[in-house]
Order: sequence, then C-alpha cells, then structure tokens
Amino acid sequence: MLDFEKFIKYSKPGPRYTSYPTALEFSASYEYDTYIEKIKNQDSSRPISLYFHLPFCRNACYFCGCNVVFTSKEDKMLRYMEYLKRELEILSKHLDCNRAVIQMHFGGGTPTFFSAEQLKEIIQNIQSYFPNFVSDAEVSCEIDPRHIDEDQMKVMSEAGFNRVSFGIQDFNEKVQVAVHRVQPYEITKAAMDLARKYNMVSVNTDLIYGLPYQTLETFKETLSLALTLNPDRFAVFNYAHVPWLKKTMRKIDETTLPLPDEKLKIMQYTIDFLTANGYKMVGMDHFAKPEDELFKAIDKGELHRNFQGYTTKGGADLIGVGLTSIGEGIDSYNQNFKTMSEYEEAIDAGRLPFERGVVLSEDDLIRQYVIMELMSNFKLDIKRFEKLFDIDFKTYFADAILELEPFSKEELLTIDDAHIVCSETGSLLIRNIAMAFDAYMHKHSANKKTFSKTV
Repeated sequence: MLDFEKFIKYSKPGPRYTSYPTALEFSASYEYDTYIEKIKNQDSSRPISLYFHLPFCRNACYFCGCNVVFTSKEDKMLRYMEYLKRELEILSKHLDCNRAVIQMHFGGGTPTFFSAEQLKEIIQNIQSYFPNFVSDAEVSCEIDPRHIDEDQMKVMSEAGFNRVSFGIQDFNEKVQVAVHRVQPYEITKAAMDLARKYNMVSVNTDLIYGLPYQTLETFKETLSLALTLNPDRFAVFNYAHVPWLKKTMRKIDETTLPLPDEKLKIMQYTIDFLTANGYKMVGMDHFAKPEDELFKAIDKGELHRNFQGYTTKGGADLIGVGLTSIGEGIDSYNQNFKTMSEYEEAIDAGRLPFERGVVLSEDDLIRQYVIMELMSNFKLDIKRFEKLFDIDFKTYFADAILELEPFSKEELLTIDDAHIVCSETGSLLIRNIAMAFDAYMHKHSANKKTFSKTV
C-alpha cells in the first residue's frame, strides 16, 4: 500500500535518469576523432537502436522541454530531409549498418508534421541504409493528434511501425489555452481510432500534471476522458518548470501553477484511479495493462530504460540521427549539434554533426548499471552485480548504503546480502533512491536549478 506521507518526506529535486546519470557532464576532451573511432569499433554482434529527431512544430506548446524548430515553411522541412539523407550517407562510411535493428523511434518536435509522402521518403531512405530490421523490432513514433491523417498512419503501418504515443497533456480547455495547445477530445479520439484501424500493437497516451490552472477536479475529468480512449499505456509526467532553460516556459504565468499539495493530490488520485481501472504502475510515471510485456520483463529483471522511456529492448547501441540527437555506446555518449546552422555546416564539410560527448570511466559504468537496474526493475541482484564486475558491493558502495539507511528504516526498501528491493512506495521515490549511487550529484547539489522536483 502506498504511503504518501513517506513519499513527501523523502521527495527532493533530482535528475530525470534516462540511460545515464543526468549529472554526468559531456567533456570537451571527447573529440570528433574519438567519436568516429568509437563508432567504427562497436561490436558488430550487438544490435542497433535508431533514434531520429524530426524537430519541426508549427507553434510552441509552452510546457515543452524538447529541442524544437518552429516553422510552417515547406522548404525548411525539405531541406532537413536532404540533410538527414546526407547524414546517413556519412554515417554509413563509419558504422556497420548491416547489424540487426531491434528498435527505431521518431521523436520531435512533431514527426507527423511531415506529410505522408515525406514520411515515406524518410523511412525508405533509412531502410536503404539499415536493411536488417528484426521481425519483432519495436518501431515507434510520437504523434500530436492535431497533426495526423489516414495517409500518414497508413505509411507508418506499411513501414512496420507498431507503437505510437499520443500527446494529450490535459483535456481542460482553460489549461490548454494557458499552455498554447488547444486539442479537443474528438481530435484525439479520431487519431487513436486511426492507429487501431492500422493495427498499431500499442497505442499510448501522455498526460502532464502541474500545468497552469490544473486542479484535482479538472484532472479527474481529464483522466476519465482519457480512460474512454482505452490506451495500452499511460505516461503521466510531472511538469518540470525550468524557464531558465526553456524560453517558451517563461510565457507561463507561474501564479497559475498548482501548489505542491495540489500536485500531490493529483498524483495520488491518478495512481488510485488508474489502478482501480485495470492498469499497473511502472515506476512513478508509467502505467500499463497487466498483460503488457513490460511486466513480464520486470518479473525477469530484464526491463530497460533509455531516452524513449521504459523498454524491453536492451543491449543495443543507440544511434542518434538528426539535430540534437543523442547516441549511446557501451562506454560513451554523444550528442549532435543543437543549432541548424552548425548541424548543416558539419554535414556540408563531410562530417557527422557531432558536437560533444563523454567516455565513461570504469566507476561510471559500475554506477550506471546499478542506477539503471534500480530505475528499470526497482530491485538490484547484488550477487549478479558482484559476478559481473568482480566487486564486493557493500564495500564499494558503503557510502551509498549509509545514505539509504533512512529509506530502509522506513521500509521503503530492503537491503540484504543478495538484493536491494524497493517497496511500492519506494518505487515512487526511485529517483531519490538512485541518487545515492550517483557520484556526480554532490558536485551539482548546490545548484538547485540543475534538477527538477519529484512533485
């Protein structure tokens, strides 16, 4: 049973872990030649996960934290398509593109801002360089229901897309106006109906709590309406208000944001509501039906977390393509340029649009493993860890175990010689629990603006 008093007591700002410790910094010493060498030397027996950033949106959603280019000009999109094609050509000179592809994701921006014909051209170009998609590859796309039609859905279906995620955020009109994203229920329902018509295996929705003018009562209505859409998964995110990082967030009147007590009530009600209606919680922000593959993976301790969220597809090298995309190897991360001018300049020079990266130390890799196991499966098999790294866990992490003592005393987790296991309430605090193993947290802890709040 969830104990929200303990949750409040131990909540504190922290990093939003994806597939690496967020406090880890990219390094200027990780240069282009190092990056190319890392790509060339990747193990060809390892599969590939592809991420394509399609950054364009017509207008700004004020809550959005993504890297977006606002435009309505067709020529900008056509130009970007050409540069994507050229980036893939350069990439193919350094990377073994014949490796198995087990996952591909289109993110944005609004990927479906591109027309059906344009999407088809982008997909065909990708498949010409990466011909070996496995039969059960997870191929997904983020979709704004306001920008999707039947021709686009048909193109994606024929190309093997099987998972789509629809941004809803909130159905209340006052909230929608305040965040500059008016999206009636009927538009969202029509888009989700299209996805099912074209046999998408998993049709998911995203909601956000903590937006302007939200109250418990208005969010109850949003949840009820969202439930009628019968999504396979819900992602319910806490809005991270970081106007010092995202200029569009400065357009939000901070006096209209719900107070922490109200956000906590929304969070608590959301968990109770979705659980009562047949969904099970995965971490503190995802919910899925009990038959979902996520739960089979959790039972086996095989759930993974990457830049797209929770997944059953692990053990792959992530190749990021497009503006600002992030890639991940066994012991490194890299990121493309964030500005279009720098991105194009690099490709014009015959180089990949690499801006920065970092090579992980042995200690980074050890801590990454622990954090990701906890974030994904809410438990850690200590014996498996010790066998993998040839390290005595309790000696190596003596400081972290000491830091976790309050959580243990409150029965938010248990630690013995074989396992760390989080309780149901502890899983809500998994970010805070994982922070004990993050060597970079103390370096950044003085700057509260570095991290987002749990609630």
